[in-house]
Amino acid sequence: MSLVGNWSYPTAIKFGAGRIKELPEACAAAGIKRPLLVTDKGLADLPITTATLDIMDAAGLGRGLFSDVDPNPNEKNLEAGVAAYNAGGHDGVIAFGGGSGLDLGKMVAFMAGQTRPVWDFEDIGDWWTRADADVIAPIIAVPTTAGTGSEVGRASVITNSETHAKKIIFHPKVLPTVVICDPELTVGMPKFITAGTGLDAFAHCVEAFSSPHYHPMSQGIALEGMRLVKEYLPRAYADGTDIEARAQMMSAAAMGATAFQKGLGAIHAMSHPIGAHFNTHHGTTNAVCMPSVLEFNAPAIADRFQSAAAYLGINGGFDGVRGFVQEFNDSLGIPAKLSDLGVTEAAIPELVRGAIIDPSCGGNPIELTEDNLTTLFKAAL
Repeated sequence: MSLVGNWSYPTAIKFGAGRIKELPEACAAAGIKRPLLVTDKGLADLPITTATLDIMDAAGLGRGLFSDVDPNPNEKNLEAGVAAYNAGGHDGVIAFGGGSGLDLGKMVAFMAGQTRPVWDFEDIGDWWTRADADVIAPIIAVPTTAGTGSEVGRASVITNSETHAKKIIFHPKVLPTVVICDPELTVGMPKFITAGTGLDAFAHCVEAFSSPHYHPMSQGIALEGMRLVKEYLPRAYADGTDIEARAQMMSAAAMGATAFQKGLGAIHAMSHPIGAHFNTHHGTTNAVCMPSVLEFNAPAIADRFQSAAAYLGINGGFDGVRGFVQEFNDSLGIPAKLSDLGVTEAAIPELVRGAIIDPSCGGNPIELTEDNLTTLFKAAL
């Protein structure tokens, strides 16, 4: 089977090895003539970024680059990015990288023409309608990891540098116009990033599958996404040049982010404040939280995971799945406890407050209260 395709769900996706060469055509389709490539500090000088800038330059699109993006991007990064965008006379954004580069790039395109502060567009009720939709710049998304799935999302996560709270900023037009998923761009990922981003995709699928909300399309996507991660993440981790494994993981990442339209839960409600306070890697943090959350949610999700276990080739129903998750983490070098990431017991009250107000709470199959979140944090510590 050839791992190449042109998909239109949930947006236009050019999928396949080597397709970064089609970036000029993607820009033309989006009406972009002078793009700003937004990526993170770690990627700015790597060969994949230089090669992409060369493709842009050869097509007459310039070499506009902004890379002052932290691992957990904040409003200061966003202000600097918007300033660079406006100063350079750009007319669109190429969001390039992992979750941080993709999220910040999307927000630069979103905020470049707005007059209100970014926090006015948090994903609360109809706050997104406050934005002037006519001035949102077109976005091309190019993921270089396989985990976050932000390339197919209509929102970004931005950390408030003063309160250390992660906020989800949403608008339908933040969904990129064109996505280029080229698995060759992920070949250079180190093992710990391969593992952390891959388990982020797995967490998205697990939580979407666990969510009590009705969305059978997302349910099916989440189940197949779990299978792809289970089968191909070990291969990508063992051999970073395994293009088939890299491609399947890139598919799983996009699937996870599409599936979580059904809702996320306690894993993300916990990992967002942890990442904001301790600057931990998001996917790795999700992985550490996952076993405790599965245990907590067992009364509500055990039955549905009985059938999932059979599909995934795991014996023992829900108990088998729960055991598999811990073994999977261990095999991929994931720390066993949050304390291994630097999280302290003294921080738990503040982390609980952050989790309670996180919109991710809404998809958990059991209501998240301060008491049970405290218990969850302590169990994962």
